[in-house]
Amino acid sequence: MKRGELYRVTHPSTRDPKKSRVFVVVSRQVLIDSRFSTVICAPVYSVHDGLSTQVLVGIDEGLKHDSSIHCDELVSIPKSALTNFVGKLSPQKIEALNRALCIALDIPD
Repeated sequence: MKRGELYRVTHPSTRDPKKSRVFVVVSRQVLIDSRFSTVICAPVYSVHDGLSTQVLVGIDEGLKHDSSIHCDELVSIPKSALTNFVGKLSPQKIEALNRALCIALDIPD
């Protein structure tokens, strides 16, 4: 498992009406490789509102259609739930993800 990889998670939460949702791993690699059982992820939605905390993704990342990573909705997901690999972000998309995460977390440049 690597930072920037996308995974489809079945029944991600009781509040999510979808049977499955794609998430992007955003935790630092040291945490991903550690003994900790969870990683921080950002959900992917088909809706894009044009916010600076959203990153456009689509077919190039392994998805069926254009979508958006929503960095304002970070969640902790068990590593054991991240088994259905979908694709990965390019270096340019990871840079965009980093910018969006800084904005979402109010971290200065």
